[in-house]
Amino acid sequence: MNYTLEEIEDKYIGKIGTPERDQYEQELQEELRACHIGEAIKEARKAKNLTQEQLGALVGVQKAQISRLEKGKSITLSTLTRVFKAMGIPLKLDMGEIGEIVLC
Repeated sequence: MNYTLEEIEDKYIGKIGTPERDQYEQELQEELRACHIGEAIKEARKAKNLTQEQLGALVGVQKAQISRLEKGKSITLSTLTRVFKAMGIPLKLDMGEIGEIVLC
């Protein structure tokens, strides 16, 4: 028998609107955002013609850390700031009505 993803989520995580499902959905969205950020780091690095090793040296981390970042793992605001600063790219946060904040 074939099941849809929604049927499996309902059965094993909880129906939409339950606290368990809400937490699952929030964590899933956070993972997706992290992957998009990782892709942006990778594209920016390649646009600057840098290897992961070269970017790591500029940031002060090992190549493995850059690889994890590009996969959307271990991303913190502090790390993002250091990575984009090392590449000379301004990091802007859109704060809605407050406006944009430039971190580097």
